[in-house]
Amino acid sequence: MAETSLAEDDPHPDDNGWLGDFHRGPAVFSVFRTGPNNGGHPLLPPEFRITCNDGAGPREICRFTLEPEFVPEWFGAWRNDEWCPWILKRAKQLIENPEA
Repeated sequence: MAETSLAEDDPHPDDNGWLGDFHRGPAVFSVFRTGPNNGGHPLLPPEFRITCNDGAGPREICRFTLEPEFVPEWFGAWRNDEWCPWILKRAKQLIENPEA
């Protein structure tokens, strides 16, 4: 049986709003855009979510928009974590320049 690469098994970014990944230590963070094609409302600004996989499987850790008055919503142990500003900065970089 031929071995498949992870890239072949991953959904195409256009299918699920995936914008890219970044790493810190053992954790892999993924950024997704929620829009009309990905479960969002067509009249609302796009919402973004960040998932983290630190070995226990991916789970959502944050939701935010780029609207200036909106405060990011962090979940669970990530609330007030010292990595939050760094994670948000990296996520915004991926939003500006998504992975191909």
